[in-house]
Amino acid sequence: MKGFKVMQFIDIGINLMSSQFNEDRHEIVQNASKVSVSPMIITGCNLYDSTNASIFAAKYNGQLYSTAGIHPHNAKSCDDTTISKLENLCNLLHVVAVGECGLDYDRDFSPRNLQRKWFEAQIELAKDKKMPLFLHERAAFDDFYNILTKHDKIGSNSVVHCFTGTKKELEAYLSLGCYIGITGWICDERRGLHLRELIKLIPDNKLMIETDAPYLMPRNLKPRPTSRRNEPAYLVHIAREIAELKGITVEELSNITVSNTKKFFNLP
Repeated sequence: MKGFKVMQFIDIGINLMSSQFNEDRHEIVQNASKVSVSPMIITGCNLYDSTNASIFAAKYNGQLYSTAGIHPHNAKSCDDTTISKLENLCNLLHVVAVGECGLDYDRDFSPRNLQRKWFEAQIELAKDKKMPLFLHERAAFDDFYNILTKHDKIGSNSVVHCFTGTKKELEAYLSLGCYIGITGWICDERRGLHLRELIKLIPDNKLMIETDAPYLMPRNLKPRPTSRRNEPAYLVHIAREIAELKGITVEELSNITVSNTKKFFNLP
């Protein structure tokens, strides 16, 4: 990371409440800040993590924010109290989006009918609270897209987190006005080659960047870390990769993504 002038990067998706960060959660935030990755948005994927994320974010005023939501894997845990509990979290100033929510038919950890039910319930919550949506979709494009189209103009208030899909899917999301979150998947020479072309199709005003840490370590990071755990500090490497593919400077990418992120999540 030598040679970078001071720039700002915002990680829109870090699973900071993961047990992989239990021993050094505060240090992870500090390490990211040292390379100008700040603020960061902690992803909530169930009520427990969303609550803990909000509590932790409150300790870092202006440096950390969080989302509140139910990941499709956890849809089977929802009950009649779930949405009201999420709503209470959404009332907190540092909770800036509803999610991570959506559909995941890749692993089917929750029945698909429940995934669809609680995805729509969270869309309605976001609409009621006038908050953005932090979205997840895996192997469920048709149902996911159809649900989004049922809600007028919801796309322009949504970010498709960790996009790894096809050109057709990307174009469909963009046609709805969605923002697109790109992770270190684009640095993967095995699975991310198609993204290296698709990144050029994402308009500047619809692009955001993220690590999805502790997952999706950039495979071409050098020197290769001894740990396989991804960290928000590595967002700088991802930004450099994306800037090169788009034919712009890292400073330009910083300006683009920071502007988009602050506008979308209503950050100061």
